[in-house]
Amino acid sequence: MPIINPDTGEIAHNAQIFVAVLGASNYTYAEATLSQKTEDWLGSHERAFEFFGGVPEIVVPDNPKCAVIKAFRYEPDLNPSYQHLACHYQVAVILARPYKPKDKAKAEVGVQVVERWILARLRHEMFFTLAELNLRIRELLIELNLKPFKQLPGTRRSAFEQLDESALKPLTKQPFVFAEFIKARVNVDYYIICKGHAYSVPHQLARQEVEVQATEHCVTIYANGKVVASHARKHTRGFTTLAVHMPERHRHHQDWTPERLLNWTNDIGQ
Repeated sequence: MPIINPDTGEIAHNAQIFVAVLGASNYTYAEATLSQKTEDWLGSHERAFEFFGGVPEIVVPDNPKCAVIKAFRYEPDLNPSYQHLACHYQVAVILARPYKPKDKAKAEVGVQVVERWILARLRHEMFFTLAELNLRIRELLIELNLKPFKQLPGTRRSAFEQLDESALKPLTKQPFVFAEFIKARVNVDYYIICKGHAYSVPHQLARQEVEVQATEHCVTIYANGKVVASHARKHTRGFTTLAVHMPERHRHHQDWTPERLLNWTNDIGQ
């Protein structure tokens, strides 16, 4: 769906439509996101679970790059951030096989229904922000879930209340925190680089490969599955150093700050 630039009247970007459908009732959720990047993909899962009021046992997604790194037939390599969300909500992720639409037939039909009953009705409307578009989608989504089935009694909403609602697991008390997982090699100066900022790790790990978990507020570094360093996240270039990570001789050198050197020269004179 296009988002219009109010100043020029041109399309600023095309929003992506996320659709999720519950297996027994066909109860449907849809929303617009700015992209299909991992953060938007996981955020859509969060909001879908909140809309349903619970978490299913299994999620069966397609194979977008934000969900899977390599789509092997039997053991696909999941995106670590997606695995992190699955662990948080205690939900199993079983990827649909490539070119096997029957693996996710409910979602395939759900996409068609959303296209016909929501997107088609919005095609003559203009939206200047993502929030405006999602507000209209939510209004039409309520109508869709209350629309009577053609060949079955009731609606998606009534079927949800009878079948799926009681089967969902409760939502977690703690909100999910999006995290990126990055492989990094420790430099000889015992720093790793994450998004342009350098963070220290114990100097014994120089030249070794570590895993970095980066949230909006924290950077945690793992070596051999154990936490070896944790720093407040910095969103600018620079260095963050913990003295405990430095060799003893480096710590001694760091104590000689410019201020200390100037005070030392005062003892000598002009």
